Amino acid sequence: MNKTVLTNGHIIDPSLCLNGKYDILLEHGRIIGLIAPGHTHEWEGDANVLDMEGCYISPGWIDLHVHVFPEKAKIGIEADSIGVKQGVTTIVDAGSSGVNDYRTFKETVIKPSITEVLAWVNISSDGLCQGLSELVDLSRLAPEQTVQLIRDEPAAIGIKARMSASVVKNNGIYPLEVAVSAADLAGVPVMVHIGNAPPKLGEVLERLRDGDVVTHAFHGKKGGMLNGEGRILPEAEEALRRGVLLDLGHGTSSFSFESLARYKELGLQPFTISTDLYSTNRGGPVYSLAVTMNKVLTLGYSLEEVIRAVTTAPAKILRREHDLGTLREGSIADLTVFRLHPEEEKLIDSEKVERTARQKLTPLWTIKEGNVIACNQPTH
Repeated sequence: MNKTVLTNGHIIDPSLCLNGKYDILLEHGRIIGLIAPGHTHEWEGDANVLDMEGCYISPGWIDLHVHVFPEKAKIGIEADSIGVKQGVTTIVDAGSSGVNDYRTFKETVIKPSITEVLAWVNISSDGLCQGLSELVDLSRLAPEQTVQLIRDEPAAIGIKARMSASVVKNNGIYPLEVAVSAADLAGVPVMVHIGNAPPKLGEVLERLRDGDVVTHAFHGKKGGMLNGEGRILPEAEEALRRGVLLDLGHGTSSFSFESLARYKELGLQPFTISTDLYSTNRGGPVYSLAVTMNKVLTLGYSLEEVIRAVTTAPAKILRREHDLGTLREGSIADLTVFRLHPEEEKLIDSEKVERTARQKLTPLWTIKEGNVIACNQPTH
């Protein structure tokens, strides 16, 4: 059956400024239209009708930062287990593969996954396939090959550079300069991981361009976006004015409730919410994109703001606003059906700080190109 009608759901779509009840018509993997409830009778005779009363429906969630290359990178996990089985229709692997292993990544992850898998290609030719200090050996930098790969492979959407002390050792800012130059040639953004210095954060931010992404932007380590007085660094203010974008990128040690709460006081918010999910944080503190979203809700951000940060905003970074992160007529039928219901939930950040949520965000079904997939619920 190629036609599906979703009735009585509460639609949240920031791309269309929608927040209310609509019925959604799907056919042949595309969105045909949204109409007022109760006006789909002419469709229902030959369609699969799904009653979504009591549920929210949004464009399919996008996780901009994951690691899903278990065949080669030790930290990798299976893509669909954190993708369509968790309400996420598109995921972006953040540098697990460089040019040396991209073909294997494509054959073993991109092609067989139901979830759409895209890639930030590591500027190191080995990516994370030879360990987690990939930028210590400068001979592994592969700018020319990376540019050519991005030109040849539609799923390669940008370049990843991890700029923290454990990764670059004594090489300073140079690997980032190489990554940005390559990204200029390829016409794509850079995602830069930040953490412990060196290099200093100001040096990193000064080199980023409009549309580049800083992941782990809300970590609780020293030398982050906020100074000792809780004010945003001048270099960070300038980067934001320039169009540099902030991604949450939770990870094992890269998200602090306190840091994000202070940002909220300053009137700022994450441009995108992502997980940095990999093998050793899936069982905590990250768990899933839904749990990460609930942590942001707990700090007082609105549901619409949180949905924007996993739909419209990442689709813009991916340059796919026409068919991802939206319920616009003609776009891909990627949707997430979820509930937000009263239930106390203990949530913990990377600093082991605990907060109690008064409501729980639970994905129920993922609709991927019109196909309905039941979600699993992570235990935590």
